[in-house]
Amino acid sequence: MIKQLKFVGVPTADQGRALAFWTEKMGFRVATDQPMGDGQRWIELSIPGAETGIVLFTPEGHEDRVGTFFNGSFGCDDVGYAYRQLSAKGVEFESEPQKQPWGTFAKFKDPDGNTFVLASR
Repeated sequence: MIKQLKFVGVPTADQGRALAFWTEKMGFRVATDQPMGDGQRWIELSIPGAETGIVLFTPEGHEDRVGTFFNGSFGCDDVGYAYRQLSAKGVEFESEPQKQPWGTFAKFKDPDGNTFVLASR
């Protein structure tokens, strides 16, 4: 039966630029990078210490998803620490971390303008 969510897709208009962002700034690792169709690549990235990864691929007909809100959340132990470390690497955040009754979160953007939530567990 199903054991996990293997990966989630992150739509991108420029796979090379996205790959540089997610590996160099976010610290993800390349699990797979191979040709896929008309000039695209299938790029799977692993998140150190996590079972779930991301895929930098935009299926044909889904280009309108590039630059939208990612319906999910990246989890970390200390949002403030992650915010400071990632900001120092040039990751763009919408604002400083915010505390809520359920935890602390901050929203960041990738080079395509996709918005992601970084939250405490």
